[in-house]
Amino acid sequence: MESYTTPEWRNSALITIDTQCDTLDGQPFEIPGTTAILPRMKSLLAAFRLSGRPIIHIVRIYQADGSNVDLCRKELVRKGAHLVLARSSGCQLASDILPQKGILLDEGLLLSHDIQTIGANEVVIYKPRWGAFYNTPLEQYLRKQNISTLIFSGCNFPNCPRTSIYEASERDFRVVLVDDAVSGLYDQGRIEMKNIGIELLSTNLVIDAVKHSNKA
Repeated sequence: MESYTTPEWRNSALITIDTQCDTLDGQPFEIPGTTAILPRMKSLLAAFRLSGRPIIHIVRIYQADGSNVDLCRKELVRKGAHLVLARSSGCQLASDILPQKGILLDEGLLLSHDIQTIGANEVVIYKPRWGAFYNTPLEQYLRKQNISTLIFSGCNFPNCPRTSIYEASERDFRVVLVDDAVSGLYDQGRIEMKNIGIELLSTNLVIDAVKHSNKA
């Protein structure tokens, strides 16, 4: 690993992308493979919670009138498609990744581009487009905590995780993609990530690194 891209685990944060009820198996916005990664995401989250390191859940919330929806989905939503709609159960975080049962998104707060705290050093941020940094408070939040390394997991690599990773790289964050805790990852995507200095590590390796850094 290159010295400038080597993860700095003591200054790391875990980011989950779009792991919401509607993206799970059999749901309106089903993304194949997302339900299958939930156990590994749960293990990752447990390790970061135990370490006290930051966790940021990035979510999409669509208004039913399509006013905040991407152009490629705007017509679909305006015609009645139920995709992570505000005031629906489908836009909520998947229950397996919550710090405790019963936590609900504060949609008004999130849609106003504020940050919702749901646990000790654990927050939710709404993103209006593919990338987690686009028109969001994410970068400012990370800089305030002196975070240098971002660990990505979650839903649908080709779209939002990949875009968010490129945005993170543009901002000189060190980046790890947890390759068995992200849905939709494919071989060419692995090559593309390595070509821009992204470390691809398994859930177990990330957990071991976090535990080891706690003892350092």
